Amino acid sequence: MAFPYLSDLVYWLTGWRLPLPLAMFGLFVAFGTLAAAVCLRRELSRQYRNGAIGPARRIVKGENGAAVLAEVAPQTLVSDFAMVVLVAGVLGSRVFHILEHLDEFRLNPWAMIFSRSGLSIYGGLIFGAGAGLLLLRRWRIPVRPFMDAIAPALMLGYAIGRLGCQISGDGDWGIGADMASKPAWLPAWLWAQTYDHNIAGVLIAAPGVYPTPLYETLMALACFGLLWALRRHPFQPGWLFSLYLVLAGAERFLIEQIRVNVQFHFHGMTFTQAELISVIYLGLGAVGLALLSRPAPAVRLGAP
Repeated sequence: MAFPYLSDLVYWLTGWRLPLPLAMFGLFVAFGTLAAAVCLRRELSRQYRNGAIGPARRIVKGENGAAVLAEVAPQTLVSDFAMVVLVAGVLGSRVFHILEHLDEFRLNPWAMIFSRSGLSIYGGLIFGAGAGLLLLRRWRIPVRPFMDAIAPALMLGYAIGRLGCQISGDGDWGIGADMASKPAWLPAWLWAQTYDHNIAGVLIAAPGVYPTPLYETLMALACFGLLWALRRHPFQPGWLFSLYLVLAGAERFLIEQIRVNVQFHFHGMTFTQAELISVIYLGLGAVGLALLSRPAPAVRLGAP
């Protein structure tokens, strides 16, 4: 069963029909953004206290109303950062979804632009990352320590956002489930779902498809736990974010093997957009881990 809007969930739980036209996917994106912001603020505060990251610099109004450059604690800018990245991420998600479905876009561009479903998580990450890097440069915040701080937050926000895909039934489900291979101890709903009344308007025949958004939520939460446990690592700045890239790439590459998605063909190879980006994530993360796995060298006073 899927619940595109909050009113659908309230009716299923209580039998009351209330005018609550709030999209469940949007609500979970908001929840995920809020949770990620809280996580990021906490980690930036820890890094700031320990001296791992210095103050940010931003333009504020002075006593006479003139614009002046002031130093502020980096965690105080998290709300502004989250808002800009969220807007850029939603835009990027739509753009990458359109790039995956160009034939459909040519037939009815306006319907696809304003569709209630169809978003690419990697498009959101790439556009959001670009907007975030511009903010870091503007605020003069060092990139690598900040990326280490945001790595667990990204994984937590992703886990919560995928719950929105699961509950609304936005089309990010898997291929037809093979019930013959289901372990006897596993509940049927965890192996196959039909997503009745999904927001994409697709009818799924019984026994259903693999609930891949649910699997991604579970894997992302496990990755978040690992990143959070290792956030005090003794390695060089950028190491934890490199590990995030490896985990995020591996998680998405694995789920693509049982997920419905548009396939591309290039010189005899068949792959999805998400698989290609996953491989790039894995490669960049592996290089980062190899280069940054040694502990940062200690600074010796009086050294030339």
